[in-house]
Amino acid sequence: PQIAKVLKDAGVAPGDRDVVQEPKLTDTLALYIATVQTGALYLPMNTAYTQAELTYFVEDAQPKIVVCDADSEDDTTRIAQAIGAKVLTLSGDHGSLSLAANDKPDSFEAASRGPDDLAALLYTSGTTGRSKGAMMSHRNLLSNAETLIDLWQITNADRLLHALPIFHTHGLFVALNTALLAGTRVRLMSGFNVDTIVDELPGSTLMMGVPTFYTRLLDDARFDKDLTRNMRLFISGSAPLLAETHQAFEARTGHRILERYGMTETNMITSNPYDGARVAGTVGYPLPGCEVKITNPEPAETLPKGEIGMIEVRGENVFQGYWNMPEKTAEEVRENGFFLTGDLATEDEDGRITIVGRAKDLIISGGYNIYPKEVEDVLNELAEVEESAVYGVPHADFGESVIAAIVPTNGAQIDVDALRGTVEAQLARFKHPRDYIVMDALPRNTMGKVQKNILRDSYGQ
Repeated sequence: PQIAKVLKDAGVAPGDRDVVQEPKLTDTLALYIATVQTGALYLPMNTAYTQAELTYFVEDAQPKIVVCDADSEDDTTRIAQAIGAKVLTLSGDHGSLSLAANDKPDSFEAASRGPDDLAALLYTSGTTGRSKGAMMSHRNLLSNAETLIDLWQITNADRLLHALPIFHTHGLFVALNTALLAGTRVRLMSGFNVDTIVDELPGSTLMMGVPTFYTRLLDDARFDKDLTRNMRLFISGSAPLLAETHQAFEARTGHRILERYGMTETNMITSNPYDGARVAGTVGYPLPGCEVKITNPEPAETLPKGEIGMIEVRGENVFQGYWNMPEKTAEEVRENGFFLTGDLATEDEDGRITIVGRAKDLIISGGYNIYPKEVEDVLNELAEVEESAVYGVPHADFGESVIAAIVPTNGAQIDVDALRGTVEAQLARFKHPRDYIVMDALPRNTMGKVQKNILRDSYGQ
């Protein structure tokens, strides 16, 4: 309530946007709740984003305020001032927002909002163009949280181990919205640390993570059946979980990881059952209230069971469209309300969904979305680079890792270390290519399109 009062005094009104690029703190969670109380839209930013990346989001979202760490206040102020936004800091006891909140009353009358009013704006990556802001309504978030609480049997008797970041759907909406709604206790961790997880597991019942969490736990000899005896449920998402990880995890602990599937634009779409077979390699069944079909998108025909097609989904969980992008919204949301996810999958006779790939070349590494064009644009600006192609290859720990194929300008010598330095200066760390491959030419089909499938097969590293 005190933070909400500071926001209101700063001019934040219903419908305004609050951009937040802050470390994972209890005050950051309080800021999320306070933003919702004011009726504004919460817009979390990856803390790894550079100032150049942050500039795009601020200019696109036109927020009323930008909340950042004190260490980046000067740079962020220059960005915010260009659009007339205010900057506040939330850095422990010394942040301007934290200090102002200390003097405010501990009650606040929340703004009146309807189910279709917007609650959050989350930017998601595609394979072309810039990031798109997915508009999430109160109904979108509440309906999905209620469904997951019921499906996964989350109660106030649970204690959630929370090591995920809170600037995207998984850590913020899937984990925290369900916990807040169910009254679940939360052990909020700044990040994933094996030693801390090992210490906290005996007193916890629930954990949500990305595949990397589980592979790293399996690498630790202390992680065994006795350590997890009090755990009720392990959930994995944001990237595919390898079948061997499923099997090794069950053999070590006796627990079968529950894998589910969702997107920024939809929250969760499917889940393996709480009671029943959790099949490795599948993402389970459509959630109650979610209509899922596998289609040939053009001309929008539903495919027979077992055939590979695009996942389309309709339901109260599906977003309201892309911020300031009506044309893009019209491309991806049909008039009948079905959203074209861009993910390719099959559905078996029992209704289980298995993801087999992506129609676009989106890379998911460690649970983070990376679109190749952004990396390619940085590389292609260099005089010594004629063209580039960035793609993902399987990685046992992160799901996928990033590879860049480079074609040098005639006669140019490629300095890979210089390429790395350029990318590292302009893009967040999780977008950096793991390897650079220098080639005479990129493989293309008869229409001139780069065939990234050949790059993956031939230069998969």
